Amino acid sequence: MNKKNFINYLEGKGLAPLTQKQYFLVVSVFFKWAKTPAEQVTKPDILRYLEYIKKRRGLQNVTRQNHLIALNHYFTHLCKEGETDKNPCNFLKIRGTNKKRLHKIYTPEELETLFDNYYQLFVRSYDDSRHRHEAQRHYSRLYRERNALIISILFNQGITTTEIERIELADIDLTKASIKIKGGKRLNDRVLPLKATQIGLFIAYLQNTRPQLAEYQTKESEKLFLGLTAICNKTTEKDMNRGVFKPLAEQVKSIDKQFNNFQQIRASIIIFWVKSYGLRKAQHLAGHRFISATEKYQINNLDGLTDDINKLHPFL
Repeated sequence: MNKKNFINYLEGKGLAPLTQKQYFLVVSVFFKWAKTPAEQVTKPDILRYLEYIKKRRGLQNVTRQNHLIALNHYFTHLCKEGETDKNPCNFLKIRGTNKKRLHKIYTPEELETLFDNYYQLFVRSYDDSRHRHEAQRHYSRLYRERNALIISILFNQGITTTEIERIELADIDLTKASIKIKGGKRLNDRVLPLKATQIGLFIAYLQNTRPQLAEYQTKESEKLFLGLTAICNKTTEKDMNRGVFKPLAEQVKSIDKQFNNFQQIRASIIIFWVKSYGLRKAQHLAGHRFISATEKYQINNLDGLTDDINKLHPFL
């Protein structure tokens, strides 16, 4: 088995490095068990192997299904390379792998309503009487106004919370009503349009809220959102999510019990993009490096999205 070629194939499918490694290991274990050249493997061989890992290794149906997926990838790869003319995994499926119910997918109108309710409850009508001093109430109000703009970007531009932290002042162009999003290891940079309803929020934050927040900072910063790490007195991404985005998620969930996490919101927006603009434009707007990542958000592939939402950080 040519490991490099198989890994390149999996990478081309947009699979994560850890998944690539796991699939290669599954295929290696299979051939060690089968002791048969790939071109001679038959469908009964695959079925006997699946029965073997069930009885002898005690693997559950979901895990056996993952083994089948890995083998299917491998034989599909061989077919494309011309090393075999058949895929023995075709039309095979493990019974008893119950589909998980997909988290609620929000429409743009529902997200707009959810944001309006959030702003009304946690900014405009928020009861800050628990703060004894005016300075504390003032400090709380500034951070709540900051958080409202964060929620607005998450609900409209569909970016990740990690990308929120990277936004700098220079990335905002109110004249063109756009925001530049810096990607990372998994996502590309892109420029996204701002909605007309967001412009007022940005102006208020940039002209009023942020300058006052800056007075609480010990050093100057070009970051758009100040205090994302200071609020929990930690600097790691994990601590930032726990200290900032977990409370935000809990606030949103207090308004709508169907809300699970911010990845669910991103998924909802990408699904809307795919339906409205097609795969290629949706791929660009989402920052996906591989079209296969965007294809998951097509209507006929929605069942698999639940795993993606759950596997990622709950507040990403």
